[in-house]
Amino acid sequence: MINEMKDRIEVLEGKLAQLKMYLRIDEKVITIKNVETEISKPDFWTDSKRAETLIGELKSAKAVNDPYSKLSKQLSEFKELLSIAEGEDQDTLSELSRDVDELEKGVNSLEFRSLLSGEDDPSSAILSINAGAGGTESCDWASMLLRMYNKWSEKKGYKISLIDILPGEEAGVKNMTAIIRGEYAYGYLKTENGVHRLVRISPFDANKRRHTSFASVNVIPEISDKIEIVINDSELRVDTYRSSGAGGQHVNVTDSAVRITHLPTNIVVQCQNERSQHKNKATAMKILKARLYELEREKQMKKIEKQYSEKREIAWGSQIRSYVMHPYSMVKDHRTNFETSNTQAVMDGDLDGFIEAYLRKKAAE
Repeated sequence: MINEMKDRIEVLEGKLAQLKMYLRIDEKVITIKNVETEISKPDFWTDSKRAETLIGELKSAKAVNDPYSKLSKQLSEFKELLSIAEGEDQDTLSELSRDVDELEKGVNSLEFRSLLSGEDDPSSAILSINAGAGGTESCDWASMLLRMYNKWSEKKGYKISLIDILPGEEAGVKNMTAIIRGEYAYGYLKTENGVHRLVRISPFDANKRRHTSFASVNVIPEISDKIEIVINDSELRVDTYRSSGAGGQHVNVTDSAVRITHLPTNIVVQCQNERSQHKNKATAMKILKARLYELEREKQMKKIEKQYSEKREIAWGSQIRSYVMHPYSMVKDHRTNFETSNTQAVMDGDLDGFIEAYLRKKAAE
């Protein structure tokens, strides 16, 4: 048993060495050190935007470095224990073997995380499920998928918030949208984009016939609300004019009303409610910033929707995964050929095997 554990430790040591290079651990250590030095400075929060950016870098670096450091430390401890374990009783050796099992799981988990290198992978995810043709059958299948992703989210420690749902006429849901919040939620769930097919004996068929149902799953990264709007004076044309309408005699004494045109976008805002030109201009600027902010949000959303609508249109023609519950039990991903006969475990949120198989396949391409 000792020699077997030593062999396993040697393999894990090799994996960690590869992960150290792939995850750029040395760079992460330098980033953590530099940012923590900046945070310790008394004027760190003077520039709040820069401070938030640095804290984000620190959090991202630690999310990779901390689990690596923990595993590396455990590996060193186990190597030392195994070097003096000769002659130990069976119970002690069995306990050491279980510890090596846990270490192996940790290294495999970190290796799995290393597959998530996309720009949006660390983001939370916006999940949408739409029932396909088939009425009640497909609506019920959509609700089963919602439960499956809810269970998966719970296992990952993510928070899922349902933000929109349209119930089916008899059962299930026609469509729904939820936000799944947590680090790398999008990185994992992007693997679920596509059509999911169910084959089973219908609980809604009195004749107990086999039915095939379809539902589409779409996942996009959550967009950050922190969109900075910078307006240069050279981009503005400011016009003043005499206020009109009700408001009392004082309103028409001066040209207090303000109209601002944002030249790059041709957005025009105006205000004449305040008595002073200064207040009207300040109010108009607030409105302009709000409109530019919304315009930027729409641009980002359209860009993402275009990217994923193309994928949806291509995917709708064929399923990415089949869930067969009759005449046998099998869940198979047609992109990777990964499969399992434990359909109940999958429906209870055990999706990591499918997710990992797809990520590994994409990484190898």
